[in-house]
Amino acid sequence: MAEENFTVVTEFILLGLTDWAELKVVLFMLFLVIYAVTLVGNLGMTLLIHITPKLHTPMYFFLSFPSFVDACYSSAIAPKMLINLLVVKGTISACMAQHLCFGIFVTTEGFLLLVMAYDNYVVMVNPLLYTIAMPKRKCAGLVTGSWICGIINSSIHTVSLGKLSFCRLNVINHFFCNIPSLLKLSCSDTSMNELLLFIFSGVIAMATFLTVIISYMFIAVAILRTHSAAGRQKDFSTCTSHLTAVTIFFGTLSSSHIQPSSQYSIEQEKMVSVFYTLVIPMLNPLIYSLRNKEVKDAVRRAIEMKHFPR
Repeated sequence: MAEENFTVVTEFILLGLTDWAELKVVLFMLFLVIYAVTLVGNLGMTLLIHITPKLHTPMYFFLSFPSFVDACYSSAIAPKMLINLLVVKGTISACMAQHLCFGIFVTTEGFLLLVMAYDNYVVMVNPLLYTIAMPKRKCAGLVTGSWICGIINSSIHTVSLGKLSFCRLNVINHFFCNIPSLLKLSCSDTSMNELLLFIFSGVIAMATFLTVIISYMFIAVAILRTHSAAGRQKDFSTCTSHLTAVTIFFGTLSSSHIQPSSQYSIEQEKMVSVFYTLVIPMLNPLIYSLRNKEVKDAVRRAIEMKHFPR
């Protein structure tokens, strides 16, 4: 009888953000616009950097990859979320694949933000030796290392999740397959998964964020030593845009995953998840471009060439 009642779960039901049909239509239109702006903004930023010779510097080389990653990890969540807003019962069979892709992109983004902080530190401390200190091979190695760290971290969690048995409910009270929701549904011992989540995600996120903050303390000291007021203003503007992106990214992730269980609210967690999976990727191109004269000039020239071709 025990074997007859045992059912292995291969498909999950995503409850999403709401079960109110009228609100689903409104949310679909809203998130469709957000996702479209995200793709256009981030892929446009990546393309702009690669086709503009003036932007072929290490700083913009590093900036192009977070823009690409933002488009990728938003795409790991948004399409399925939009589809499920249009159907009565939203299901997902590739739950592990979604988790793997999202984990790779979001972890890679965290390390890329660290790399960008290091790049800003080098250019502020040794501006005359910047091109020597950051050769192309070193830049490519830092980006490759970020991707490798993202793949390793996400693969470890995905493999550990794959060893769990899901033989009870298959209803996920969320709009995507995140680890906490999956662990709640498992009928296996999840203590090892929780330990891996703390070690590889919690420690990595905290260490990365603290390293970025320490880097900017040194950067601030280097900027204050600059004699030119105009130079200080430009340097602070560049660093502020990056620090804003770092604070928003790690702030929302930490508020989503690092909170007392007594204060845990699934609805609050969903709203925060919407912010870091959909809203932040849309805002990042604006944060970087609006505070960067070179990017704004490149956008203006691209628009002028489109409307007034020679």
